[in-house]
Amino acid sequence: MKLSLFHRPGTVVFLDDDPDYLEMLALVLPRQWHVKLFLRPTECVNYLQQEPPFWEADAWNQQQLIDQWRDGKPLIPQILDYWSRYTERFALTRVCVFDYSMPGMDGLQALGELVEWPGSRVLLTGQADEQVAVRAFNRGLIDQFITKQAPDISRRLIEAVENLLAMPNDRHAQTWRVTLGPQHNALLRTPSVARDLAHFAAKQWVEHVVIGDPFGILGMDAAGDVSWLQLETTSAIKALAELAEVEGIPVGHLEDIRQGRRLVNLELRQALDPNSPVEYSPTFPIGQDAGLVGALFSVRGALCPNPSSSYGAWLARQGKRHIQE
Repeated sequence: MKLSLFHRPGTVVFLDDDPDYLEMLALVLPRQWHVKLFLRPTECVNYLQQEPPFWEADAWNQQQLIDQWRDGKPLIPQILDYWSRYTERFALTRVCVFDYSMPGMDGLQALGELVEWPGSRVLLTGQADEQVAVRAFNRGLIDQFITKQAPDISRRLIEAVENLLAMPNDRHAQTWRVTLGPQHNALLRTPSVARDLAHFAAKQWVEHVVIGDPFGILGMDAAGDVSWLQLETTSAIKALAELAEVEGIPVGHLEDIRQGRRLVNLELRQALDPNSPVEYSPTFPIGQDAGLVGALFSVRGALCPNPSSSYGAWLARQGKRHIQE
């Protein structure tokens, strides 16, 4: 399981000329997905062809956060503001699933029209079309193909889309990696560390950002609750304890920090509100013998996004799933 430096939910688009099959998908696909169902290739292609400018605008918004960070503006409040303002970020399609066998325009022809669209592509094929799909996969035209007649098609389809939704986006990774130092990058490339953090993020949040200043992961769950996973290396704990001593942290807490049993949210307070209460949280190891620990802190206050900006609230506003006519 790979760790995405920047992750959020997105829309999943399905194209199939069989309305009964689309109706079945509307019932069995996970309720936490935002799904759009298309019966006609032209309408589906036109819909996806309109997205690239919005992908570019979102990428520009993210880059602006990095540029302002380079100018000295803390990242955490900027990310919270980004989450508050750009609620339509969830509408961007992350994965499309096209049926191959359709009259007029087959699935590969439809995908060939999406030159600029940057999402992941899945092709559903009949058994007779499998060699076509293999060639398309080898040429990089699709990310995966699934035989539609497979007895466990629904499970396989859900697993394939979930894996693609979890895959890191190369452009987002390039944008956010600049906030990480060499030691951070080395740690996050350690397989056991990446695995533990990816599993933690998947269970805790629906969207998150990994940053290096300070080092940790800022995440928000479907209900809009924000939390901060503070990450500290063994060597950094000593510096944290020294800073805590300067801040006048009580001796009992200070010893817990020195021993790596607890972390204190000093850097989070500095980024959000230096007058907020000091908080402590127990640590847990991350990775196998990686010398890295984490501690989870709730993020509260006026800078946090309103619950109406959350994925759960946005998804509820989209209404029931229906086939696009």
